[in-house]
Amino acid sequence: MAEVTVRLFAAAAEAAGTKETTSSASTLSALRDELVLERPGLLAVLNRCTFLVDGLLAQGEQDIRGAGTVDVLPPFAGG
Repeated sequence: MAEVTVRLFAAAAEAAGTKETTSSASTLSALRDELVLERPGLLAVLNRCTFLVDGLLAQGEQDIRGAGTVDVLPPFAGG
């Protein structure tokens, strides 16, 4: 199964201890579960994050098989 590159930004990267990882999860929901299992500190942050799959807004059980990247974007301060 192909892996997707997961890029974490700002507070998500800080909580995960890395800016990038990979996953073979098939849905966005499964990816979230996998990230929390591997990095429990992400739990509080992920609930506030926006997810982009190949640059497009994604949520819930969206299929991510075949995607190149998933960006995990926490809320940013300012404008």
